[in-house]
Amino acid sequence: MREKVLLAPLLFFSLILFHPLIANSQESSDNQGGTAKAAISIDHTHIIIRNISHEFTLSFKDPDFRKEYEGKTIDVRVNGSLQQAKVVRGRASFTRQFSQETDLVVEYNDFRYTTHVDPIPQWFSVIPPLVAILFALIFKEVYSALFIGLLIGTTTIFAHQGSGWFSAFFEGIFAIPDTYVLDSLADTEHLSIIVFSMLIGGMVSIITKNGGMKGVVNVLSRFARNAQSGQFVTWLLGVAIFFDDYANTLVVGNTMRPVTDRLKISREKLAYIVDSTAAPIAAIAFVTTWIGAELSYIQDGVNTLGLEQSPYTVFINSLAYSFYPIFALIFILLLTYKGRDFGPMFKAEKRARAGQIASWQAEADSTEQAREIETPEHVRPKGFNAVIPVAIVIFGTFIGLLYTGWDTQVWSSEEMAFSKKLSVIIGNSDSFKALLWSSIMGVIVALLLTVSQKILNLKTTVDTLIHGFKTMLTAIIILVLAWSLALLTQHLHTADFISSSLVAINLAPFLVPALTFILAALVAFSTGSSWGTMAILYPLILPASWLIAQKAGLDHAIALGLFYNVVSCVLAGSVLGDHCSPISDTTILSSLASSCNHIDHVRTQLPYALTVGGIAVGVGTVPAAYGVPGYITFPAGIILLYLIVHFFGKKSMKTNRIIKKMPL
Repeated sequence: MREKVLLAPLLFFSLILFHPLIANSQESSDNQGGTAKAAISIDHTHIIIRNISHEFTLSFKDPDFRKEYEGKTIDVRVNGSLQQAKVVRGRASFTRQFSQETDLVVEYNDFRYTTHVDPIPQWFSVIPPLVAILFALIFKEVYSALFIGLLIGTTTIFAHQGSGWFSAFFEGIFAIPDTYVLDSLADTEHLSIIVFSMLIGGMVSIITKNGGMKGVVNVLSRFARNAQSGQFVTWLLGVAIFFDDYANTLVVGNTMRPVTDRLKISREKLAYIVDSTAAPIAAIAFVTTWIGAELSYIQDGVNTLGLEQSPYTVFINSLAYSFYPIFALIFILLLTYKGRDFGPMFKAEKRARAGQIASWQAEADSTEQAREIETPEHVRPKGFNAVIPVAIVIFGTFIGLLYTGWDTQVWSSEEMAFSKKLSVIIGNSDSFKALLWSSIMGVIVALLLTVSQKILNLKTTVDTLIHGFKTMLTAIIILVLAWSLALLTQHLHTADFISSSLVAINLAPFLVPALTFILAALVAFSTGSSWGTMAILYPLILPASWLIAQKAGLDHAIALGLFYNVVSCVLAGSVLGDHCSPISDTTILSSLASSCNHIDHVRTQLPYALTVGGIAVGVGTVPAAYGVPGYITFPAGIILLYLIVHFFGKKSMKTNRIIKKMPL
């Protein structure tokens, strides 16, 4: 199977070698008069996509010119036609679209610049992520899949810049580490996730070695007596840590893994519960790290349309249409209550009940890791050695969010309710700083607890911490490759192509929310980023949906209801696409925290996510757009999900309704 993965790129390039070589790019600057040759230069992106506006910038180095024309508009001749550009700090920019291969000639006074442009077709922008996703699902190997997707994209970019396909192949290989990997790592938010993941891994390693995790398992065992109650406790913890999806995923996955292993719950089911409680609860809760981004995007849409509503009011009203996040949370409860599963998850659960918790590869990896950090026999399990560091991470993150987002004017405002004040403050916070601060404190406290009680000496404790860092390496590699591919899709304008293709469809206004949901899911699936999807679609979809409703002559109240529905669908569709995508960072982190093979997690979660997504659209989004009230759509969707679990699911565990006996 692995040989097929290695042969695939060779087959691809053997085919394209027969493609006619693209004409070499020619760039030149000619000066025929008094303008000094070095006085003007032109900058532009070298990745030109067909029918996408690209910016070209003239830079003027003459200080006299900069002083005279600063803030003024100059006329630039582009392929014979005049185009105006405003001079700002000695730079004048204009945009240009290209529908076909052509020569570009830019002239200003005596300055002349020529280049050959061979734009990349828009449809190609979906090929790299699609290839990566298909390869990952088919061959169950994510590293080479991501690399091949990157290589196809970078090779094509260089080929369309004028290189022959043979040389473009090698240029594409070199561009992966020196451009896309480095640029991805240059993002401080990405580095924050890496450092946070390493610190959590180190903390988990220490509290496992010092017996704290074993003590937690002993305590939770009183409530989680079988697979059913174990899954419920995992769900409950996932809902409880509602304020950040990253913290939710890593803390719940690492904390519950020993418990679910003992109860013979598959790693795939653990990863699914962790993944499907993290983003859904963070997306709809009032006080989360998501709320700031959501409100800012909604605010831009409200300002554009001139609506007399606050973004927070729009967000609150949109929750009445948040079908997918709510159904996703309820679906886990239905599966747990009925003790049933279907599709690949059923096979994984049956395998786990037979004693094999994970697939052979994940089992081998986790067994090796567990052997290196297993609790020494002389150590007495004490749950507080794990509970205290984990509690510091959870509550420390919340305190950090309040600290970094604190606004005295907001807090002292008498017009805002307490929940809204809290939401605004956390929405304006720096979530990554809060996560880093809390995780380093968790590590320090875990280390001090271990050394002060003489459970382990300082050297052994630090060695355990370093080992915890090492366990994160494979996940970090996947994250970096996934971020690199996401950056490539940004350069290729993948989201723009998908958005423009679907928005161009002439739909009735009542179908716009459903189209928005599908569009958001496709963009998130292709790019692996729910936040990126929201950033792209909110400015595009919100004004468009309102104008479509106005054009159709809908009543203001009906149009406003559709607007709320669309606001919710961008968010819900982004979460669905994120759940389904193998290149999503939260999906990768869920696999990491659960010690589950990443592709196994994607394959088992995909049918469940699509099932819930289909019900959310068919029973929730579409009827709600036509005016069916929520007290009908929500119960109808839940009942239908129950029937699907009952009739299509197969018994994967015994149920004794222990959930009813558990204290909440």
